[in-house]
Amino acid sequence: MTLDSIALHRRSIRKYNGQAVSREELEALIRFAQEAPSWKNQQTSRYHIVASPEVLAAARQCLRGSNPQKTENVGALIVTSFKHDIVGHTHGVPDNEGGNGWGWYDLGLQNAYLLLKAAEQDLDTLVIGIRDAGELRALLQIPEDETIGAVIAVGHRVEDAQRPPRKPLDEIARFY
Repeated sequence: MTLDSIALHRRSIRKYNGQAVSREELEALIRFAQEAPSWKNQQTSRYHIVASPEVLAAARQCLRGSNPQKTENVGALIVTSFKHDIVGHTHGVPDNEGGNGWGWYDLGLQNAYLLLKAAEQDLDTLVIGIRDAGELRALLQIPEDETIGAVIAVGHRVEDAQRPPRKPLDEIARFY
């Protein structure tokens, strides 16, 4: 499979079939995510993988809006985070105007790698931002020095999702 075909195959899936996702598959996602670049190679992204049925049920209750329903029958949830006040700083002082925003940037890069690897492995994903970070922190005992980012649902789709339209290139890019 080419990178183009992987990117075109990957969709945000909101209905899962309940098929398990193995620990080996989940480890492969995290290992591949680690290959993404990070600020000064700080590697501050962290992953809290929820796959046991009991903890998965509790973690789904930390999601907000319609996300508990969208993750029904999901194989795993991955709570992504990064160690804050490290990325984009030298001795506690921001290296540029991005400051701690580089932690978000690095986490986003690693999460994108994870999503692409999942698609390559015929796993489906949904990135969830509407969640209660405090409840997730308490449930999973996530340290206070980590900023919780997205929750990524991982599983197997019930049905294919349509590709949403993309904006024209001349609307999003300027060439000089």
